[in-house]
Amino acid sequence: MLINKVEICGVNTSKLPILSNDEKTKLLDRIKNGDMTAREEFVKGNLRLVLSVIQRFNNRGENVDDLFQVGCIGLIKALDNFDTTLNVKFSTYAVPMIIGELRRYLRDYQPVRVSRSLRDTAYKALQFKEKFVRENEREPNIEEIAKALEMKKEDVSFALDSILAPVSLFEPVYNESGDAIFVMDQVSDEKNTDENWIEEISLKEAMRKLNERERHILNLRFFKGRTQIEVANEIGISQAQVSRLEKSAIDHMKKYI
Repeated sequence: MLINKVEICGVNTSKLPILSNDEKTKLLDRIKNGDMTAREEFVKGNLRLVLSVIQRFNNRGENVDDLFQVGCIGLIKALDNFDTTLNVKFSTYAVPMIIGELRRYLRDYQPVRVSRSLRDTAYKALQFKEKFVRENEREPNIEEIAKALEMKKEDVSFALDSILAPVSLFEPVYNESGDAIFVMDQVSDEKNTDENWIEEISLKEAMRKLNERERHILNLRFFKGRTQIEVANEIGISQAQVSRLEKSAIDHMKKYI
């Protein structure tokens, strides 16, 4: 996904205007009076805000032009609903609106289609969750949500999982001073634990203590999956000799592991 390309949806992003706070205030006043030219100028002057927001979604594999268009819809909705009497910057109000629009798009048009009944269950659970947090100042657990919806907790959990957007393993979850922590750094790997890594190092060190013939036999037997007969035929000795050399090599390695 080329998030840094100059042209998106036919718009040359390198030449987008930047509005000062005074210019924004004056344009908002004109927009309130129905000035459509001011509205168009205001939207163009805030397209860089859309660009900055869609950067957060650059690991979803979505077309950047599509994301930009959806982000612009969020920007226009924010403009239509912005209350100039409140002491809030437009960007502060607009960013959550743009993010919400993008998340709705990714949710409704995700490659894996989720059934309507599952989505309905998930949204009911989310509504209950929001209400519960307001009333109790804590998040409900899955049992409390299931009880409120009169459903099995497994069904509620499955429904909530179904509407989660896929996350890239390379999506940053924390970034400070240029040292990013990615999702993959937070996921455990049962195969590559510290213990297995240390055992592998110890095994390699022990293998170095063997002579070349013993290393070759163990490599054929345990790393390439050959039988003793196959090893014997390959190196030109009897199966009994292979068995004896193999046992001797393993006993020797045990001293170093």
